[in-house]
Amino acid sequence: MKLKLFASICALGCALAASPGAMAQAPVAPQTPANAPPVATPPTDAANAGPVVLDWVPPALAQLSAQAAMKENFTLDRDMLGAAASLMPDSEAETRQAINKLDGISVHMLRFGDASPIDESLVDSIRAAYHLRGWKHLATTTDAGGPLRNGTTDVWMVMDGVNVKGAVVLVETPKSLALVTVAGNLSPVDLLHLRGHFGIPRFDGEGLKDMNN
Repeated sequence: MKLKLFASICALGCALAASPGAMAQAPVAPQTPANAPPVATPPTDAANAGPVVLDWVPPALAQLSAQAAMKENFTLDRDMLGAAASLMPDSEAETRQAINKLDGISVHMLRFGDASPIDESLVDSIRAAYHLRGWKHLATTTDAGGPLRNGTTDVWMVMDGVNVKGAVVLVETPKSLALVTVAGNLSPVDLLHLRGHFGIPRFDGEGLKDMNN
């Protein structure tokens, strides 16, 4: 039964993938209303600051999720990923090796209808959030006529020397948004092998290939 469950998870992930500093000044004490709730400080997972936090997403994603016509969210831990990797054929040995280096993956898929288009200001807020967290922005690429159907892909990474401690892939099409976070001890080429699996879209990887040269 467990093998069937993990096979279903793999199939679900692949199906989802195929579809689409402030100015210097004297410090001023902030004025906080007496009844205001405490503001939660998001965890820091920039380079050399610890493992990537899979269950953190930019607040703007929750706002977009509330506007989406359909949504799908799931998280796979190390044990689930390892079991899924064991089901892969020998022809995908490099992909299986990359999966075995993962600590976890979280996937958020949103789909929008004609009556509720994507709010671009919120998508820009998602991009800005990873910049503020210190993630390395690799590239923004546009797929004019490929499988993403006029999609735009952003890739951010947390680096530890030449290795990737984690990465985020944000894929936007006119009717959908996918945000995938991976944690583990990877190389850039490992991230390329993960494309098309567990909800990770088949994004353009030229920038990642350049990092290995």
